[in-house]
Amino acid sequence: MRIVKREHGYLRLSIECQDDLWNIAHLCKKGRSLAMLGSRRDQSTGNQEGERAKAAERKTIWIKLAIESSEFHYFSDDLRVHGTIEEAAFDKGSHHTHIIEVRDEIEITCDSGFPKVDLDLIHNAVKAAGRAKVVILVVENDEVVLFEITGRGMREVTTWTMRGGGKYQGGKISETVTTAFFKKVKDEFQELQDEEVPVVLAGPGMAREKLQPMLHSTVTKLVPTSIGGRAAANEVIREGLAGELLADHAMVRETELLEEAWRLIATDGAVAYGKEMLERALEEGAVETLLISAELLRGEEFWGDYAKKLDVIGAKLIQCSTDHDSGQQLLGMGGAIALLRFRM
Repeated sequence: MRIVKREHGYLRLSIECQDDLWNIAHLCKKGRSLAMLGSRRDQSTGNQEGERAKAAERKTIWIKLAIESSEFHYFSDDLRVHGTIEEAAFDKGSHHTHIIEVRDEIEITCDSGFPKVDLDLIHNAVKAAGRAKVVILVVENDEVVLFEITGRGMREVTTWTMRGGGKYQGGKISETVTTAFFKKVKDEFQELQDEEVPVVLAGPGMAREKLQPMLHSTVTKLVPTSIGGRAAANEVIREGLAGELLADHAMVRETELLEEAWRLIATDGAVAYGKEMLERALEEGAVETLLISAELLRGEEFWGDYAKKLDVIGAKLIQCSTDHDSGQQLLGMGGAIALLRFRM
């Protein structure tokens, strides 16, 4: 993301990658305005020519919306923001949907000024600009799973299986069959793959070494894991097995901190969760880092007020995505958990 212009209560932003859409989605709240180029039919240009009706001409104009709601699903190609037109060459007061995509430029206005949590989100997005997407191929003799990793999420793109109808459960697989299977994976993967995206080959056993020569220089790193499937991709992220390739991704940092929280819960350590316990930790100045779902932070006034008080005690706030497995675990714990300076 790039900040084109910033004033009190006003941001003009350039969208540079898919992660930026996730960040913008959290800024598009009811009560704010969003402006960008949009397309609408100008009804004044529709008329009757002879005996045939002439359709209204579609024009591209600058449209400012009063935001009503937004729709965004991670790994989708766009963010949809719904509202009523505040400013435009025509159709003021009408409903409209802005579709925001990578490379668009937008203006967001908040009359009361943006809170610190929003400005922090934008600041982190600017810092992360240009950070590469990473692909993880989890390889077993009879199954290969492709995962796409970005700064804020992980998704399973496709799965290749030996028989095409589920994981192979038979006896020993011949070398000829395995080679033919991996050749099919290689051919189809190279059709999907962007050559500039780093590739991590992971998985238990030696299957990944068999596939690597077929992919030539595409593979950036080989990583042994203790298990296969989605659990292997999570192991790569959780244990930092991909090294510097993923070290700076927000999702990896969140996962590391959340794993530390789960460990502390299991050992009755310095950790707090649940509103009552978190309030007490804040009052005693015990909170060191609060990990909270970005949606929850903006969904309840309680959490907005809680976040403001963290600065008073010098605590950190991490706004987490829930578009990866550790983020989903966080939701299961109520959406917020704190690492403490001392055990309470």
